[in-house]
Amino acid sequence: MNERELGELRRRLRPDRHTIDRIRGCYVNERREIISEFDQSLALMSESEAEKLLSLLRKCLSGGIGKNLSELTFSTQQVVGSAEHRRLMRLRDSALKDDEAIADFYQAAIQSLAIEGNYLILLAHDAYDVPYRGRDDLTQADASSEVYSYLLCAVCPVKLTKPALGYDVPEGAFRNLSADWVLAAPETGFLFPAFDDRSANIYGALYYARSLEENQKDFADALFHCTLPLPPTAQKDAFRAVLGSSLEAECSCAVVQNVRGQLCGIIEEHKANKIPEPLTLSKGAVREVLRSGGVSEAGIDAFTRQYDEEFGADAALVPRNLVDTRQMEITTEDVTIRVSAARSDLVETKLLDGVPCIVIRAEGPVQVDGVDVRIG
Repeated sequence: MNERELGELRRRLRPDRHTIDRIRGCYVNERREIISEFDQSLALMSESEAEKLLSLLRKCLSGGIGKNLSELTFSTQQVVGSAEHRRLMRLRDSALKDDEAIADFYQAAIQSLAIEGNYLILLAHDAYDVPYRGRDDLTQADASSEVYSYLLCAVCPVKLTKPALGYDVPEGAFRNLSADWVLAAPETGFLFPAFDDRSANIYGALYYARSLEENQKDFADALFHCTLPLPPTAQKDAFRAVLGSSLEAECSCAVVQNVRGQLCGIIEEHKANKIPEPLTLSKGAVREVLRSGGVSEAGIDAFTRQYDEEFGADAALVPRNLVDTRQMEITTEDVTIRVSAARSDLVETKLLDGVPCIVIRAEGPVQVDGVDVRIG
């Protein structure tokens, strides 16, 4: 999937655009017990209630592919005869009317989710009459290419609000508002099947995780049994650790700045060209980044060996998860320095009288605690 296809689905999840025929779900307590189930039509809800439910489902298509969203791929063997793929297909093909498949899905989800407290599992089915898009990239609403039948799932924690003091307008007085249980933003969720080339792809799914540090790996494994990429934060930490340990003495400030600059350049070029497909780098592409950054062939080979151990030989990395394009950060035990990404050239390391130092070239006025100071 790409960002354009993702945006097309997101725009549909509005009260005046969706064709979701039913919403099913269950409320689960902290002991992993289902304490209530519901099967409801959005058409019978008020517009305000429908919008709130749709916004929760819409959240599971947010955050960008490679960040909060991960593309999952089923093997041919899974599509032909695996229990996890068969369960998803039964849910979709029955438009959530197969009670046995629903019960099986709930149990698989509940046993694998690691969420503290109460939560709600939401399941929605939609049939999207995909409008034809011509060579001029304009859609024709009255010409359909196919009907895309799909599932959306959102797992939302249920949290207790705090008591508060509120103003009652009709009475013109302040009144105590008691604590109440409310749905929070989804912790995780998914879209199945994938919407590739504006068409259903039963070999793919799109997996959502709200946290950049924890992606509910057990939940994804139970439902899809597919390899889930490392969360963005873990991917960044692992890349930095592999870079530092593999290059060792060669890992100078200049080399890291050069590699960082190469990655930022790739990101900016992808953005400038308005390419809808998500940006990823294969192991071979990462090797070229290191080579262009001034890393020796021996260092590149050492990095490659550790890359295979940490990520897998066939793994691709998302550049946006590896560097902060807005700023560069330099830290010691006592000092943290943040520099605009566009001016990382102002920083270098030197030995002054045998003492390792970080040198920052000062251009223009300099302030310390808001006070203008003079240098020299």
